[in-house]
Amino acid sequence: MQELFGSSDRARRFYRDQVLDHLNEAMREFVARQDMVFVATADAQGACDSSLRTGPPGFVHVVDERTLAYPEYRGNGVLASVGNMSENPHIGLMFLDFERDRIGLHVNGTVTIFDEAEMRRHTPELPEPAIPGQQAQMWVVTRIEEAYLHCRKHIPHMRRVSEREAEDWGTDDTRRKGGDFFAAKQTPSPWDGRE
Repeated sequence: MQELFGSSDRARRFYRDQVLDHLNEAMREFVARQDMVFVATADAQGACDSSLRTGPPGFVHVVDERTLAYPEYRGNGVLASVGNMSENPHIGLMFLDFERDRIGLHVNGTVTIFDEAEMRRHTPELPEPAIPGQQAQMWVVTRIEEAYLHCRKHIPHMRRVSEREAEDWGTDDTRRKGGDFFAAKQTPSPWDGRE
């Protein structure tokens, strides 16, 4: 595609100037203050999934310059991301700062999944859950292969809402979680036998 679109020289410059095989100090500081990350995975056949993980700043823990770890908490039970990781260990993480720096960081690598007890035994400085009593079902540990800039020109500027406007974290209340916002429950699905 680079040859087709005549961008080979630009791409080589980008790789030379922007792509690292580890997180430098500025990248580690950036990750440590982020409160969200977009996660991209694919299963053994290449079928893709993307998801969002959030938490307090630093919930994605910088273990060292070549390793990141984030907790997987109880969700809808589908486990699409970690299911894909169990078949295909490749992961893409996208950190986007919409508010302060308006910049992004791509991190690509391979994962290993650890249970909570084993992870805390090996990495005791892991952050504690944001919600008292919450426990990670597992930890996703990413061994970094590439880390590089996502330019700000297409990142919208957003503002943080006040605590009164913020959503409740950790709720099991269906309505507060979004309920059936897209009316999928009333739409025939290949998984419900109504088709």
